[in-house]
Amino acid sequence: MFNFFSNIGSIEQKTGPYTNCVNKRIFATMGRIIAIDYGLKRCGVAVTDDAQVFAFGHDTISTHRLFEFIDNYQKTASVSALLVGMPMRLHNQPSEMTAHVAHFITECKSRFPDLKHYTYDERFTSKMAAQSIANSGLRRKSRSDKSLVDKVSATLLLQSFLAAQNHTL
Repeated sequence: MFNFFSNIGSIEQKTGPYTNCVNKRIFATMGRIIAIDYGLKRCGVAVTDDAQVFAFGHDTISTHRLFEFIDNYQKTASVSALLVGMPMRLHNQPSEMTAHVAHFITECKSRFPDLKHYTYDERFTSKMAAQSIANSGLRRKSRSDKSLVDKVSATLLLQSFLAAQNHTL
């Protein structure tokens, strides 16, 4: 009969060449990633855990208070990177928002030079967020809350980014 508890201490030996990769991903404290779904009026914000495994919807922030939010959040948690959704059209053409987002990213790089800065394709995240909210069973008033859509969009953006990073390990 197999005794599960007798094998607990030897996980490292059984994983072979993947031990370092797994241990770095799970046990190392890398710092959180803040994901931003940028908008002219408000921005959806999502964050990871310290190991950068899970994405959590955090808040919706007024755009003019976004730099203040990032600055304050860094004081309370270890942040290693900013991820900003890059709005593109279907055939990889820039949208109306692309110039605004590019300006925001340039400003982020100058204000937060110690952080890594990433962009990621955010096409369809708002539509997927609205669909997820509609399927969640929330009341109609809650489903029409645009700030909730922004927060869920940022979470979907961050989940997609993390999934893409896992494929590169």
